[in-house]
This record gives sequence, C-alpha cells and structure tokens, in this order.
Amino acid sequence: MLYIDCPYCGKRAHDEFTYIGDATKKRPDGAEKNDPAWVDYVYTRDNPRGPHLELWHHSLGCREVVKVLRNILTHEILGCGRPADDIPLPEAETKP
Repeated sequence: MLYIDCPYCGKRAHDEFTYIGDATKKRPDGAEKNDPAWVDYVYTRDNPRGPHLELWHHSLGCREVVKVLRNILTHEILGCGRPADDIPLPEAETKP
C-alpha cells in the first residue's frame, strides 16, 4: 500500500487519490496559436526511469490536487506538496 502525505489532511492511502497526470508539463499560453506546442502538451509524455513529478486528485478526501514525487521503478513516494510547491526532482537513473 502506498501512502500519500496530503498537505491538506495528512497521510492517506493512495486508493483515496486519482492520478491526474504529469506535473512537469507546462500549459501553453491560451492566446498562442501554436499547434505543435499544444500537440506536445496534450499528447507527448516522457517515460522516465526513476523519480517523476505527478499530479493526484484527493478524490475521496479533501478533493484538492496534490503534487507527488514518486519513483516509477519502486513506487516509493519521495515527496508531496501543493501544486505550486517546488519539489526538487533528483537525477533519474540512466542504467537499466
């Protein structure tokens, strides 16, 4: 069982949360009419090996969005915070 430390209501089991997506993607400016930028934002995803920043929705709790740093290989939760928080991303493993 994974536990996510929600910054609003404390440590909770991960099944109270719903995965939203990659927290490293930056939404293009709304006035921008640059199709490749939007295609990249909507469809292109990295597949990192190791730590990854993700957004989770506490759907069975406070209903807030939480930023989670999770190791993709081990599923270890390395850090949690609010979406605006700066959670430092450690170096990803490069060897298989």
